[in-house]
Amino acid sequence: MAKIKREKIIIDIEDKLPVLPLKDTIIFPYVIYPLLIGREASIKAVQEALLHEKLVLLVAQKDLLKENPSRFDLYRVGVVARILQILKLPNGLVKVLVEGLIRARIKRFLSNKSDFLRARFEIVPEIEKVTTQNKAALRHVISQFKEYVLLNRDIPDEILLSIESIQNVQRISDFIAAHVTKRLEEKQHLLEAFSVEDELLMLAEMLQVEKNILQIEKDIDDQIRQRMQGSQRNFYLQEQLRVIRQELGEEDEGYSELKSLEEKIGKAKLPHAAQERATEELNKLKYTPPMSPEYTVIRNYLDWLLVMPWSKKTKDNLDLISATKILDEDHYGLKKPKERILEHLAVMKLMKKVKGPILCFVGPPGVGKTSLGKSIARALNRQFVRISLGGIRDEAEIRGHRRTYIGSLPGRIIQSLKKAGTKNPVFLLDEVDKMSIDFRGDPSAALLEVLDPEQNITFSDHYIEVEFDLSEVLFITTANVRHNIPAPLVDRMEVIDLPGYMEYDKLEIARRHLTPKQLSENGLKSKNIKFIDSAIFNIIRQYTREAGVRNLERNISNVCRKVAKEIVLNRSKKAFVITSRNLAKYLGVRKYSEKKAEEKDQIGSATGLAWTEFGGDILQIEVTLMKGKSGLTLTGKLGDVMKESGQAALSYIRSNTDLFGIKLDFFDGHEIHVHVPEGAIPKDGPSAGITIAVAMISAITKKAIVKELAMTGEITLRGNVLPIGGLTEKLLAARRSGIKKVLIPGKNKKDLEEIPSRVLKGIELIFVNSMMDVLDQAFLNGFLKKKNSSNG
Repeated sequence: MAKIKREKIIIDIEDKLPVLPLKDTIIFPYVIYPLLIGREASIKAVQEALLHEKLVLLVAQKDLLKENPSRFDLYRVGVVARILQILKLPNGLVKVLVEGLIRARIKRFLSNKSDFLRARFEIVPEIEKVTTQNKAALRHVISQFKEYVLLNRDIPDEILLSIESIQNVQRISDFIAAHVTKRLEEKQHLLEAFSVEDELLMLAEMLQVEKNILQIEKDIDDQIRQRMQGSQRNFYLQEQLRVIRQELGEEDEGYSELKSLEEKIGKAKLPHAAQERATEELNKLKYTPPMSPEYTVIRNYLDWLLVMPWSKKTKDNLDLISATKILDEDHYGLKKPKERILEHLAVMKLMKKVKGPILCFVGPPGVGKTSLGKSIARALNRQFVRISLGGIRDEAEIRGHRRTYIGSLPGRIIQSLKKAGTKNPVFLLDEVDKMSIDFRGDPSAALLEVLDPEQNITFSDHYIEVEFDLSEVLFITTANVRHNIPAPLVDRMEVIDLPGYMEYDKLEIARRHLTPKQLSENGLKSKNIKFIDSAIFNIIRQYTREAGVRNLERNISNVCRKVAKEIVLNRSKKAFVITSRNLAKYLGVRKYSEKKAEEKDQIGSATGLAWTEFGGDILQIEVTLMKGKSGLTLTGKLGDVMKESGQAALSYIRSNTDLFGIKLDFFDGHEIHVHVPEGAIPKDGPSAGITIAVAMISAITKKAIVKELAMTGEITLRGNVLPIGGLTEKLLAARRSGIKKVLIPGKNKKDLEEIPSRVLKGIELIFVNSMMDVLDQAFLNGFLKKKNSSNG
């Protein structure tokens, strides 16, 4: 038990105390300091100290970023402190007022079952003896500290009065060290200086460096102040010069600029509200000094008002025959989207204005959504503008920033109209399904006013602050996935699906559009290179896997570049013929192997049909049984919806064991493993239920599933089959894979009217309404017939 004398009071200090780590603070003896504590271990250390004379050992941690420091992360010299006051804050933090008592050196940390640290220490006694040497050093340090305080605005002058009331050399040195602004490591060195002479010498060096830095800062501040005064003087003289010129009848540059603006406003044919606002801002500009930042803000605003196409518009070409010709020239196939576009143009011709819902093209990448918008603009003889909404998080991107912000601009709607130069362009809003929401607002909510025909007549941009009529703009939106489009936006749009192309469609597109385009872009002519149809088919099947034609075009471009290189290097004038045999020479090893239907009947393996953002695909679902613990294992990176389909399928089977001829105790001794190959690819969706159920029943009953059969549909616990989406894409995938028979939900029968006959050619469609219908088709001779015959 150690004792120290403090203010005529003797304080007993144990040689072991709880340790409170400090993040970025060094506390010296005889200094009162508030601490904000949030770490659980630190709060427990304070609570422990309250039980033992309110004493705690304060030690700084070496790494400020360490959240839970261990004994190895702490310095070995600290201060024994007394807790004067403690206050619990509503946010869970604890505010503690501590007073440093005396230096202490940690001898060792004690093992403690609690979450906080305890340590055994020894007291470093104060040096009270005043020598000639330390007295001289102290005077020098006090003198430097006074200069330091006068230069440092963050330290009040009253600090100097406190020094005069302290008599002890060690305490004065510690007091000054506590108020010097230095890095934590340097202040720790001061704390560890057990000789007062060493501490005073270190303080003298630190104060000298800090004084130099503060003096440089003061000089810089004085220079800036002088420059500002000079700028004000120049402004005053310029104003005098302007007045003198006015008296002499001379026109200065600013006056001629204002006069030019006034003439432009008069000739701009602005709407009444815009005319009033422009005149008001011009009058404000006349009385604003040219050197003022406000002058530039007003000037830019007037430029935007004058450049906006308030009344400029192009004359529409509503000739449907011409529009049909242009759409057929630019796009092959897409019968339904073209028909809807022509209907839209016909209504425009009859109504003499844009009326009706906004068109939204939804489909995988590369199917021609953006280029359809360009074709519509060409058919109508309108300007075409496009903005991409992908990744937009800020509402101001649509509505603009208010002029109070530095560098503010109108939103992208107004900026694009300025770029178009007319008030009735074809406006394509691309990637409307990829907008995001954060603290800056919801951009999709801002689009509601833009896309609503009843509201966009009076569209208000935050920067322009004058209503602009968007009713004559033909808005078109695009998206890859329908369910990612915000619901309020879908309500204002008519969705037109572009499901993708069949192989023969892609071949025709390559012939008519892609190959001629790439020949032109790579400096080739038709006599230099020729693509055989089989080569294009191989590119489609072996080098691309997509619903659109974007990668097909890239691969054709790749072949053209290599041919161009051979022509330049070898100066060859012969024609290059690209066939299926020499295709690998230009494109390398094929990237994809074709997914084909099963060649023979399989047990425990069923073929499903899936929809992806890149089109349809077939999905093999494999089931195997293992003796051991009962349960269901689902693998293949499946989503929650698909996992629930697997659970529902198993529940349906277990509730109908008599119907399927399965023993009641079968599931108690077997684990069922369902796997969907290509496990690295995420899979999810509500249409794999019947496929999983069929694969499970096949594996359990050892009955083979019919080859060249695929199915799609969701299962209920009662065995009903629910309808699905993406039917066209799934049937396209079935055709590509050589599937002969497809089971689809009976409620999807109505969707066949919208599917092209070419997609259905060669595929037998069987409509199923329950799992019994599915099983009769999935197994040879029908599942129930087999069971009845075996029972007989």
